[in-house]
Amino acid sequence: MSEKSEKESSLVRFGVSMPEELMGRFDKLIGKQGYENRSEAIRDLVRKAILDSDHTSPNQSAAGTIVMVYDHHVNDLAITLTGLQHQYHHDIISTMHIHLNHDQCLEVIVVRGQVNRLRELTNRIKVQKGVFYAELSVTFIDSAGEETDHHHDGSHVHTHSHPGTERKD
Repeated sequence: MSEKSEKESSLVRFGVSMPEELMGRFDKLIGKQGYENRSEAIRDLVRKAILDSDHTSPNQSAAGTIVMVYDHHVNDLAITLTGLQHQYHHDIISTMHIHLNHDQCLEVIVVRGQVNRLRELTNRIKVQKGVFYAELSVTFIDSAGEETDHHHDGSHVHTHSHPGTERKD
C-alpha cells in the first residue's frame, strides 16, 4: 500500500447530485476549457465563489481589478474619473487606458486594499453619467497572518516573513 502525499491526504471527498442535462452541459464546458476531471473544475468554481467581492468581508484586504467602459465625450467625465482615482490613490496600483473606438474607452484599474474601499470606489465610478460598465473583480485575498500595512506615504510594512529572509545574527 502506497503512502498518500500530504496534499492528497488533506482532500475531502463529497457527492454532488444534479440533473443529467446540467451535468452533460458542465462536462462539455470543462472539456472545452481543458480540465482533466470534474474535481479540478469544481475546485476552481469554489475558489471563484470565495473571491467574489460581494461575499468578501468588508474589512478584508484584497487585490483585484476594476474594469470600466465609458464615453469620453461626456462633459468632464474623464476629469471626474481621474479625480476619483486620485482620491483612492492609496488603493490603486496601476491603470491601463484603451481607446475602443471614437467614443468609448476601456480602463483597467489594478487595486489593492480593503474590500469596502474597493467596492466604494467601484460604486462611485458606476454612477457617473457616461459610464456604461464598471465591475470590481477580486483576484487575491490576503490571509489573516500575511496582511501588509500600507502607509499613506506609499510605503508598507510586512507582518510576515518570507522563507529564506530570516535574520541570522
